[in-house]
Amino acid sequence: MTVTTAPAIVPGAADLRRPALLRGVWLVTGVGVLLVLCVLSVSFGSRAVSVDDILAALSGHSDTISQAAVLKRIPRTVLAILVGAALALSGATMQAVTRNPIADPGILGVTNGASFAIVLGIAFAGITHPLAYMGFAIVGAAAAAVFVYLVGSLGRGGATPLKLALAGAATSAAFASLISAIMLPRVDILGSFQAWQVGGVGGADWSRMAMAVPVLAVGALICLASARGMNSLALGDDMATGLGENVARTRMLSALGAVILAGVATAIAGPIGFVGLVVPHMCRMLIGSDHRWLLPFSALAGAALLTAGDIIGRLLSPTEEIQVGIITAVIGAPLFIWIVRRQKVREL
Repeated sequence: MTVTTAPAIVPGAADLRRPALLRGVWLVTGVGVLLVLCVLSVSFGSRAVSVDDILAALSGHSDTISQAAVLKRIPRTVLAILVGAALALSGATMQAVTRNPIADPGILGVTNGASFAIVLGIAFAGITHPLAYMGFAIVGAAAAAVFVYLVGSLGRGGATPLKLALAGAATSAAFASLISAIMLPRVDILGSFQAWQVGGVGGADWSRMAMAVPVLAVGALICLASARGMNSLALGDDMATGLGENVARTRMLSALGAVILAGVATAIAGPIGFVGLVVPHMCRMLIGSDHRWLLPFSALAGAALLTAGDIIGRLLSPTEEIQVGIITAVIGAPLFIWIVRRQKVREL
């Protein structure tokens, strides 16, 4: 099956020759920025604490209020890092697999597919265990991804960026309507589901994260191991086959990793949009389109973006805390418009 693309995401010779030292500098800078954001994330909230307070709380030699604030913010910071990295890595992989510059778990309906599966599990199977949430989410995300790709591939030209985006938008809208139809009569679980549906990291829990980390690690390893194959896919299916790449296997494995990441991230933090869309584009401007560098750097930048979004939400409303899903939507929507205009996506 041939996939049509806009040329901007294809790694050219200049990208592959870009000095490794420069990329290394950006990676070190990204790690430094993320560390600073982690400290700020633990420091800011309804009660601000200093670095000394943080160290004292971790050593158990602080007042009860400061220690409680620190111990509450650490897990939400870790969750923001995990979810941000997973969504950004998933988005970068989906863009490589579909050769679509506007691919993203939210745009392609994968996030809402995971949400719909979780709703079905809650309403009709009574699931409560975190592993059940993740299992339902992964299955729903995979089903949505396959459906959108099949619909987007219909007609002349195959899976063009515009057709995939339209199929994903229609599928997301359909899932959203089905979710509302199922949940509205269920007053007993509607409140908790609405809070989860906004998307946030305020309900971080160590036990849930401990279960999620191994699954996220599997998804991340699959994507990272497929990085060289993604570079071949970007040259076109015929060229990739000529270079000895098994196109179908590479595409399926990469898509599997992306679906696992998106599904688990949605299960533990709710649907959070635009991270997987905007982060890979920003990273390409800095380090190029070589996926061997782009994927890890996207994960790092995604973690930083979601951590920063959580901090902004707490600063704007210290008492109520604006959920990070709202912040990413406010940031991501105009960037999405800019990306579409810049890529000049059109049906071929």
